[in-house]
Amino acid sequence: MNAAPFLNLLIFIALQTSFALAGDSLVIKGSDTLGAKMVPQLAEAYKAKKEKQGMQIAFEIAAEGSSTGVASVIDATAEIGMSSRDPKTKEITKAKTRGIDMKAITVAKDGMAIIVNESNSLESISLEEIELIFSGDIDDWSAISMETGSISAYTRNTSSGTYATFQKLAMNSRDYGTETQKMAGNEQIASEVANNPYGIGYVGLAYINTPGIKVLPVEGILPTAA
Repeated sequence: MNAAPFLNLLIFIALQTSFALAGDSLVIKGSDTLGAKMVPQLAEAYKAKKEKQGMQIAFEIAAEGSSTGVASVIDATAEIGMSSRDPKTKEITKAKTRGIDMKAITVAKDGMAIIVNESNSLESISLEEIELIFSGDIDDWSAISMETGSISAYTRNTSSGTYATFQKLAMNSRDYGTETQKMAGNEQIASEVANNPYGIGYVGLAYINTPGIKVLPVEGILPTAA
């Protein structure tokens, strides 16, 4: 995968225990990047395989953000948490104080793409421009292109691991601008940008073919799947 310069690790965080799957429901909570598409598809494939072996399995999947995934494992409200970031030190400590031994398993790597409305004439963008836009230092398209108009920058919400990863990799860990608009998931960002000629956002590679958007090369590099 050529996903430079932004690469997102997708992680399962599980309780160190045995899952009694037969006749039970396996609860999986967390990252929208994992839980919106990939994990439901994997769960259905696994369910179909086990049904052929005479075993009935049910899955409860809630894609509500990486932080909720880690928290649900710590609180024992889910057997598996989905996250697009590593567990924080304070989360690991909290789990240990509750006698919970969490195990993090990297299951995939995902690229993050910068997207704009398909009508935007901009053909590429630099790392510096991304930082300045999402930190709020640049708020009009005229600063970097022939376009004019106030920039609408869409980000994930604060419970998202992708929110923190993008902040670290694309913004030099600066704060997001106060005018950025926080969305629940990739699909919402793609939809908003597709319907807003002045929109810009970032999404996982599973969403780059959303009608109405186009992907901008970053420093001349387009994210591509393996």
